[in-house]
Amino acid sequence: MKCSHIPITVTFALVSFSAVAADYPAPKQAAWIAREFKFHTGEVMPELRVHYTTVGEPSGQPVLVLHGTSVSVASMLTPDFAGQLFGPGQPLDAAKYYVIIPDSIGHGSSSKPSDGLRTKFPKYDYADMVDAQYRLLTEGLGVHHVRLIIGNSMGGMHVWLWGEKYPGYMDALVPMASQPTAMASRNWMLRRMMLELIRNDPEYQDGNYTTQPRFLKLASVFYGIASAGGTLNYQKLAPTREKADQLVDARLTAPMNADANDFIWAWESSADYDAAPGLERIEAPLLAINSADDERNPPESGLEEAALKRVKNGKLYLIPASDETRGHLTTGIGEVLLTAATAIASDGVSKANVE
Repeated sequence: MKCSHIPITVTFALVSFSAVAADYPAPKQAAWIAREFKFHTGEVMPELRVHYTTVGEPSGQPVLVLHGTSVSVASMLTPDFAGQLFGPGQPLDAAKYYVIIPDSIGHGSSSKPSDGLRTKFPKYDYADMVDAQYRLLTEGLGVHHVRLIIGNSMGGMHVWLWGEKYPGYMDALVPMASQPTAMASRNWMLRRMMLELIRNDPEYQDGNYTTQPRFLKLASVFYGIASAGGTLNYQKLAPTREKADQLVDARLTAPMNADANDFIWAWESSADYDAAPGLERIEAPLLAINSADDERNPPESGLEEAALKRVKNGKLYLIPASDETRGHLTTGIGEVLLTAATAIASDGVSKANVE
């Protein structure tokens, strides 16, 4: 699907992507405490820690960047992402923008089950995560309007919710590797099976384990192979059984530092996600960027195209599948986003920088 013109001075300036990763100011880490934080379950935490990283100075135009499931701020500070965005002359040049990247609830250094509460930690969902992000920006940082909110995977789903819950708060929205419809179908079925495998591991002990359950890594690797990587890319990487075994062996022997309760809470937080009912509330121009080979958000379902018809100023750019794309992981590849930027420009999307 081609992306048509978006009448907006901000289209995330994808057309400004540089092919070479650039240096950017050193990230700064901090934490803020949200007091009396109320979850959607009605539970209240007296103190919820929200860890965050910033790039640039508070005098710059604020931009919110949101990460995916079971990762942290670090996943958005890679050469392929931050190195393509935050450097001099790049779309979100940190000399002009104040980039804010929070660790979502249950992730990174923000409050999570492994801090001590274990299975007594409240069951949070995506709406809770967005509310914590909003409180961080407004109460913690004194930011009452942002230029752009961009997120990938879970972060992309958060972007849809941001547009609905706080429609006047941003100038533009860029959800990537996501869709606004209910968590369902193969995506949820695979998540459910992954979580069942961990919970049914005798070593899990109803969340009171003394060592990390062995099925944690097996379940994670299984879900990763099944739901990300790209069919054509896997065929290129593993054209024989021997090479396929090598890939599996490499993943099974790679270090995994996850905590089982943190992992379960994080993935289960997607269960009630459904941004579809509130799409008409989105006011900011929205550019969704997905990959044609995204295993978790298959474009052939037609769900996202149908949903975008209900967004006042929403457009979709679909990155064509190839052996260079990686399915659900495609939007984390700088080179692929550069190709997408070029295609967007040639299709007539606004070429104005985020200025």
